[in-house]
Amino acid sequence: MQALPRGRSGARGWVHRAALAALILAAPALAGCSVRKLAIRTVGNALASGADVYATDDDPELVGAALPFALKTLEALLAQDPTNRNLLLATGRGFTQYAYGFVQLPADALGEGDYERVEAERQRALKLYQRARGYSLRGLETTHPGIGARLQQDPTAAAAEITREDVPLAYWTAAAWGAAIGLGKDRPDIFADLPAVRALLERVLALDESWQGGAVHQAFITLEAATPGADSMEKAKQHFARAVELANGHDASPYVTYAEAIAIPAQDRAAFESMLEKALAVDLDSQDAKPELRLANTLAQRKARRLQARVDDYFLGDEPTAEDAESPPPDDDGGPNR
Repeated sequence: MQALPRGRSGARGWVHRAALAALILAAPALAGCSVRKLAIRTVGNALASGADVYATDDDPELVGAALPFALKTLEALLAQDPTNRNLLLATGRGFTQYAYGFVQLPADALGEGDYERVEAERQRALKLYQRARGYSLRGLETTHPGIGARLQQDPTAAAAEITREDVPLAYWTAAAWGAAIGLGKDRPDIFADLPAVRALLERVLALDESWQGGAVHQAFITLEAATPGADSMEKAKQHFARAVELANGHDASPYVTYAEAIAIPAQDRAAFESMLEKALAVDLDSQDAKPELRLANTLAQRKARRLQARVDDYFLGDEPTAEDAESPPPDDDGGPNR
């Protein structure tokens, strides 16, 4: 799954308030175990539901340099309180986003000219996704013991246990799991878990399709596009349209996902170029822009420019004329749908 993993306390959630967490770990006044755990839980709640200073940043390099410390701080907190559901959510989410935005995307940008380095970074991203999945599954296990094994044995029945309260953990479990499968397609032991990912996403879709501005619909763009079947591409396009609608056109990621997951396999160069232009047209600083999407949009637009620069690598033959090209899906001009 290549769509940008999404989320925050309200929209997108990059790990935050790590300095506060570190202070609590080191605070000598918290000598009593119960007081220490109470403090850790307070931080866990803040990490899972507070304002997000990372998501609103437009400097990916700064965020990428800061996140490793934040993630290791979260792991240190979990060592003190290993069943803290909010900490498990924040940690699983954070590792997923770091792996995608700051390991996998930079590796993809290298191209195939440096094969060994690209492969090493993709394997690193795979391991980070698997770590993230482990934390998110542990979060689900706090209220559904054994659900990890049941998801592998009977995915649909296991996913049916998930309630609306579980939606964030279910989504991030699926996001990390699906991203790992995307990088491990040649490994049967990893690819075999795809039904579990689909079951989790279908359950999230049924419980709250608009969660995080339609994040689950964006995940389904990639999932359906990669699924064999006569109507799979049409389903992917429907999810795309709904993702754009729920985000009111302020999210660049669905357009990039469409270009990569649908237009390239269909060899539809006109749609590819149109979708990337729409992604780049999303204004990060307009009055109506969503600040919590700034970092994710910055990364999505970087990817859009990279795909634009390599357009000839993805399409065979002559560039189609406007008359010959298949029209892109019914999405207007890339602006908010009313």
